[in-house]
Amino acid sequence: MRAPLAEQLSSASFADEAVGIVRSCVHCGFCNATCPTYQLTGDEREGPRGRIYLIKALLEDDAAGATTRLHLDHCLVCRNCETTCPSGVRYGRLLELVRPLVYARAGLPLTRRLLRWLLLQSIPHPRRLRPLVALGRLLRPLLPRRQARMLAAAGPLPAAGVPRHARRVLLLGGCAQAVLNPAIDAHASRIFDALGVSLIKVPGADCCGALAHHLGAAAAARATARANLDAWQAELERGAEAVLATASACTLQLKEYVSLLADDPHYAARAAQVAALARDPLELIGASELVTLAGRIAGQGRKVAVQAPCSLQHGQRLDGGIERLLGALGYALTPVNEAHLCCGSAGAHALFEPRTATSLGERKLANLLEGQPQVIVTANIGCQLHLGSMTPLPVKHWLELLADDLAAA
Repeated sequence: MRAPLAEQLSSASFADEAVGIVRSCVHCGFCNATCPTYQLTGDEREGPRGRIYLIKALLEDDAAGATTRLHLDHCLVCRNCETTCPSGVRYGRLLELVRPLVYARAGLPLTRRLLRWLLLQSIPHPRRLRPLVALGRLLRPLLPRRQARMLAAAGPLPAAGVPRHARRVLLLGGCAQAVLNPAIDAHASRIFDALGVSLIKVPGADCCGALAHHLGAAAAARATARANLDAWQAELERGAEAVLATASACTLQLKEYVSLLADDPHYAARAAQVAALARDPLELIGASELVTLAGRIAGQGRKVAVQAPCSLQHGQRLDGGIERLLGALGYALTPVNEAHLCCGSAGAHALFEPRTATSLGERKLANLLEGQPQVIVTANIGCQLHLGSMTPLPVKHWLELLADDLAAA
């Protein structure tokens, strides 16, 4: 695809990379077959190929209107298209590069701008988010059923493992997950402790920056990344072997620090180091190791449906990892049709596009429930809350499932 660059963008730091990605698209249309929004609408502009054409026009003319912004904002950034694309088009990266320019040229409606500001001022900051969630939980009886379920109390917080091992892994503190379901990290700490690995949380390293990044607030995303790199530096110098996030979307963001700060002379090398050390729990936990902890998993034979988040299967390319691990441990995995499609959560997307999120969530749940599982497991807090708000069936992080069953074995 030809994409001559507008003269006024020729000196922009992102422009050459964006043009290169656009030119790598051969407009075959394979991406539309797996794009959730195209599947719902059949609108070419609601698929990756159409959005790339809109971005091509933006780069050629340095102009964008409400139509371009609307269709780019509708994208869930699930990266299903990247898994499907035979040409290796880095669509997710392209969208992140141009989104700030789109907002600068097209602007944002007042209501969307206000919601975006509120999200950026609250969710990445646990100290600000915690009282808001506490208030929401007090008002649960007055809220619609879905919102009430999403704000359900997480229950007693299990004791975390005490740092005591020579093997040390840095654990991202988290933001929304740390407030809405802190038990996930506590369970992870206990599991890794039993495996001889200490998870270390470092003060000042909480949010990964993904929310700001996906909302086009590039400066805020980079500032968050720099703060995390500063916070982790001493522990990395003392020999921490990896950086871990239990939310798959956060792990993906950490792995992309290398591109986020590539043009920062003071942080580029450290960002590349952390990106190389970033690990999903699936990359550090093996089924054989877990079996040795308890001999048999208490939940052996339990019917489990796996919802692999897009950030896990399309972003990190760890598709099938949860299924292989749970299958090796004796869980009965139920078949899930359209396992590649997004559940509709997609970070903050569900707040901006609730109709799309609901439609995709209902479609995902219908596929997950078809095998009559006893529990649904996932790997990302957003997916867990979104799907959990739509069904009475338990929706757990797979680490929660393992920790509960190991404790009961």
